[in-house]
Amino acid sequence: MSELDQLEAMLRARPAHLTIEQRRDACDALAERYPTPADVEVTPVIANGVPAEWTYTPAAREDGAILYLHGGGFVWGSLASHRHFVSELGRAAEMKTLALDYRRAPEFPFPHALEDAINGYKYLLDRSPKIAVAGDSAGAGLVVAMLVRLRELGLPQPACALLFSPWADMTISSGSYVRNAERDPVLNRELMQFLAEQYLGDRPRNTLLASPVFSDLHGIAPLSIFVGATEALLDDSIALARAATLADIRVRLDIWPKMFHFWPNYYQELAEGRQALEMAGTILREAVVK
Repeated sequence: MSELDQLEAMLRARPAHLTIEQRRDACDALAERYPTPADVEVTPVIANGVPAEWTYTPAAREDGAILYLHGGGFVWGSLASHRHFVSELGRAAEMKTLALDYRRAPEFPFPHALEDAINGYKYLLDRSPKIAVAGDSAGAGLVVAMLVRLRELGLPQPACALLFSPWADMTISSGSYVRNAERDPVLNRELMQFLAEQYLGDRPRNTLLASPVFSDLHGIAPLSIFVGATEALLDDSIALARAATLADIRVRLDIWPKMFHFWPNYYQELAEGRQALEMAGTILREAVVK
C-alpha cells in the first residue's frame, strides 16, 4: 500500500460522529503523533491580548516573520495541533513564525477570530520589518478576510499570503462537494454545514468577512494557493483565485493531483507533503527577502 493509500485509510477510519470536545482532543493528539523536532525553540507570548507562540529553528533569519492562522473549521485546531507543521514551514522558509491561538466557535463566533487575527498582525507589525502570512483550511480563509480588513483599516499588507486548502465560501454550495464526495477522506458537506453554523450562527452564510470569496479583494497582498484535486474545497480555491485575479491581485494556484485536504500537514509520512512544504517555504522566503 502506498503512503497516500495508507494515510487516506487512516483518515477514513476516524469516527464520523464526535462531540466538539472529542474533535478538539483528537486534533490536539496530532502533537503526539507528530512531535516538534528537538531543535525548534518555542516561546509563548501574548500578542496584543491574543495567546500565541513563536517558533524558531537554527535557520531562522531576523529580517522577517510568518504569521500563521491554523485550521479546524473555527471550532477545533490549536497551537498544539499545528506546532509541528508551523515550525517546519518556518524551517523551510528560513523564517521565524508566530502562530495565533485565536478564539474559537461556538463559544466565540464570528467576528472574534478575525479580531484576534488583526490584533496579532498589529503585534507583528511592531516587531518585524517584513511579514508573510499563511494558514490552512478555515485559517486560510481567515487570512484572506484579515487582508481585506487590513485594507479597510488602512494598515500595510504583508509581503504575501500562502493558503493551504482554503475554506473561503460558507454557503457550502460549490460543485466540488458533489464531484469529490467519494474522493475526499477528510471533509464533506454535512461537516462543513455544521462548522459554518457554529461560526456564523444566524448570520447569512455569504457574510463578506466570513466568506471572503464574495469580498472586494482589490488591494490585498499577492496570494499563493495550494489545494488538492480530491478535496471537497477544491472549488473554493478556484473561485478565490478567480475573484482575486479579477481584482488585479497576483495569484498562484497550484492544484495537486490525488491530494486530499491539507496534505502538507502529513509531510512526515507523505512525499507530496514534503514537496509542498519545501515549495511553500521557497515562496515565502522569496517574497520576504526580495
